[in-house]
Amino acid sequence: MNTLTTAKQDSLFNPVLIAGCIIILISFSIRASFGLFQIPVAEDFGWLREEFSFAIAIQNLFWGIGQPLFGAMAERYGDRKGILVGAACYVAGLILSSFAITPGQHQMLEMLVGFGIAGTGFGVILAVVGRSAPERHRSMALGIATAAGSAGQIVGPPVAQLLLSTMDWQSVFIVFAGFIILSLLALPLMRVPPVEQRTENEASMGTVLKQALKDPTFAFIFIGFFSCGYQLAFITAHFPAFISEMCSAVAPGSVIQSLGISSTSMLGAVAIALIGLFNIGGTLLAGWLGHRYSRKYLLASIYLLRTIVAAAFILNPITPETVLLFSIAMGSLWLATVPLTSGLIAHIYGLKYMGTLYGIVFFSHQLGGFLGVWLGGRMYDLYANYTLVWWIGVGFGLLSAIIHLPIKEMPWAQDGRRLQTA
Repeated sequence: MNTLTTAKQDSLFNPVLIAGCIIILISFSIRASFGLFQIPVAEDFGWLREEFSFAIAIQNLFWGIGQPLFGAMAERYGDRKGILVGAACYVAGLILSSFAITPGQHQMLEMLVGFGIAGTGFGVILAVVGRSAPERHRSMALGIATAAGSAGQIVGPPVAQLLLSTMDWQSVFIVFAGFIILSLLALPLMRVPPVEQRTENEASMGTVLKQALKDPTFAFIFIGFFSCGYQLAFITAHFPAFISEMCSAVAPGSVIQSLGISSTSMLGAVAIALIGLFNIGGTLLAGWLGHRYSRKYLLASIYLLRTIVAAAFILNPITPETVLLFSIAMGSLWLATVPLTSGLIAHIYGLKYMGTLYGIVFFSHQLGGFLGVWLGGRMYDLYANYTLVWWIGVGFGLLSAIIHLPIKEMPWAQDGRRLQTA
């Protein structure tokens, strides 16, 4: 009996990981689809591109603001309560947004949606998944949970495009709210993991936060995650519209059309889904490598490769073929930073307050996301293209690659001082 219990506790897959994957998958299916509403909403109300972009930017910002709040709520009152409150915010934001008719209303209601993503997304889910996984499987478990978000990105945009072809965007928002409610059926499986977390640092949350915020390594991780948010949010929000603008048509009889892609609007949805598809492999590989190699060097390599891919894409003619090649390459690197960054925080600062500390770092990610989404809309309205926004992202990516190099990748002792072993 004890042998069976030990085997279960030492396994990679457990109910918490499975439930977490379900909730993240549905949450990110919806979150990845908002870029497809850019043109329909703007055309419906005659808005400038910046106005709906700003609403999505606010969503990203409040996702970042909400992440440490929901992390702390989950650690204090229980993971399931934190997720439930997040889901309630998500549902309310989606339903109320379907009745919004002014840019200001959309922008205000996207605050709720942002909080909803925070409560049902990586910060809360990865923290509880990390606590439920044994040390030797932790990096892989974080990779699997992150890959579930990528699976949502595969499913979400095509489903959203299909729904938009059969109903108005307001009705699609209400259908999305129903999906969030259904995801809560997995919530009973998200039980607080047993004893492992009780052996962690017993210092108070305030003490741990104060120590972490004074640590240069924490600052490097915080700054480095900024470019990740900038690039991901800009591409998610603007790439479908960018493709529609830059690719005038899919050539009849081309290889692209033979794949069933007959229009640039469909190409945009396929591109986002393709990023999600290849991100599954990239994220799982990052999770596997994170237990075997230095996380900081893996992160620096990922950001450098992103920089090269983005620069090569914008320097060459934009065609349906290069769009698909870019989606494959960027998708392989897309969320590979998440299990490595969250795993790095858990490794250095421990598991007890991982949700809160990761939430603070994730706020930097969402500040980048806010800037990427808003700046994309602003620059498009000013210059009728996204070129400058792309190059800013290239610069941020290079900065992130460099700033991860001086990170001290060793765990803290219980009194907050670093151990002298790596």
